[in-house]
Amino acid sequence: MASSTLFSMCSSKRESFDIKAINSNKEFKFNTTSNLLNRLPVKAMLSSEFTNSRLLTDENSLKWGQSERFLRNRMQCHAVPAYPTGKKFQLDDVIEAQQFDRETLNAIFEVAKEMETIEKNSPGSQILKGYLMATLFYEPSTRTRLSFESAMKRLGGEVLTTENAREFSSAAKGETLEDTIRTVEGYSDIIVMRHFESGAAKRAAATAGVPIINAGDGPGQHPTQALLDVYTIEREIGKLDGIRVGLVGDLANGRTVRSLAYLLTKYLDVKIYFVSPNIVKMKDDIKDYLTSRGVEWEESADLMEVASKCDVVYQTRIQRERFGERIDLYEEARGKYIVDKGVLKVMQKHAVVMHPLPRLDEITVKVDADPRAAYFRQAKNGLYIRMALLKLLLVGW
Repeated sequence: MASSTLFSMCSSKRESFDIKAINSNKEFKFNTTSNLLNRLPVKAMLSSEFTNSRLLTDENSLKWGQSERFLRNRMQCHAVPAYPTGKKFQLDDVIEAQQFDRETLNAIFEVAKEMETIEKNSPGSQILKGYLMATLFYEPSTRTRLSFESAMKRLGGEVLTTENAREFSSAAKGETLEDTIRTVEGYSDIIVMRHFESGAAKRAAATAGVPIINAGDGPGQHPTQALLDVYTIEREIGKLDGIRVGLVGDLANGRTVRSLAYLLTKYLDVKIYFVSPNIVKMKDDIKDYLTSRGVEWEESADLMEVASKCDVVYQTRIQRERFGERIDLYEEARGKYIVDKGVLKVMQKHAVVMHPLPRLDEITVKVDADPRAAYFRQAKNGLYIRMALLKLLLVGW
């Protein structure tokens, strides 16, 4: 994988050196002593095992004559593994968030940054020329389906698509999912599937001979959404360790919050707050998983208090389609927690509001003008993450 960030070090007579970090957007220069650097919380120093690392800071230049405590609080350095170009991706399919470890996440995010450069500067990319992607969606989708199709086309690939496969495919005639997958894989090189049943993506992957990407399986998981969410948090906040995240809304049926909770366990000193109506509280399997991984979590009924503490307020809509005929229960849950100007007033200046979209009235339109409203930037990041995944699954690193 081509390096998008390079480090160079130069010794001086006073046993100090400059660290210069360059990426596609910014250049930072610092000077510090080698003894101080050795005491910083750096996971891996440069060695033959790593060819690139990423330095995370705020937008302002920093002078390294400041205290060690300041440096610990304001700098995070993590190593990104060097995968030889063309090496096979570690995963055959993308089914659930638990598949990813921190090292792989860091590497995927570096590829996503490369995809951003391609999208902006190389509109004629042919990386996936000759490949066909089938999108098989049994539930409605706007952002996920279009971003996958855009991702494939921006990399030179082609798309076969079916919208509302539940009604307008042979599923309406009683064809099994397994038979549909066996048929569609004969026409394509990769299948992106959304289904109304939890666990459907696992069934598809067990059947298919081509990669399967889970684009959401009922109330189960939505791993590519979680990837773009974590990517967005890193881009917006500047770090992933030590963050406080408030998950708000329909936590019982929301596959996005479930997948995000799984991914956040890969990072250190994370705390998650659950804010939801009683009828759609986060399920015990996620709480138990967080506890088993040593991740602190807390349930709260006070959105204002949680918003004042968090780096990320992740709002979700109450999903009417999951209530069946119990519209009374839907109406009971709907409208209880709304992010508005009042919530923005108590939020920290660096914090952001995220939402997987679509929204109804759970974030007021007046919030959109605030720079902390990150949900449309979040949706755009989905393109880069999905470009990266298609590239990795089809041609490797």
